[in-house]
Amino acid sequence: MTPNILAAITAIITFIFILDLLRRGVLKEKYAVLWLLFAGAALFFALVPQVLEWISFRLGVSQPVNLLFFVTIVMLVMVSVQLSYELSRHEARIRRLAEEIALLDRRITDLNAQAQERPDGE
Repeated sequence: MTPNILAAITAIITFIFILDLLRRGVLKEKYAVLWLLFAGAALFFALVPQVLEWISFRLGVSQPVNLLFFVTIVMLVMVSVQLSYELSRHEARIRRLAEEIALLDRRITDLNAQAQERPDGE
């Protein structure tokens, strides 16, 4: 099996896997678009490797595989930064919600205490 066929099969499997995660609602659309784009690019370069060779030549990269590794590393760094951003944003929202719940719990406790202090007839 040639490396191009293996790469194409891997890209197709990745494509199907991402679509299945989307169908089951496990993966949000905003994340799936990025993965589908990269799976599509991998499939394209696996089926038409001359394009990758042409781009490598134009950029002055000696081996097309070096360009592929570089782009993959950059992509993974971008995904890591984006996920770190999302995690930080969600942590801030969770903290704010926990504070709101604590304030509401305190308010309910105070209201219950006031209700118990009042006589039943009032």
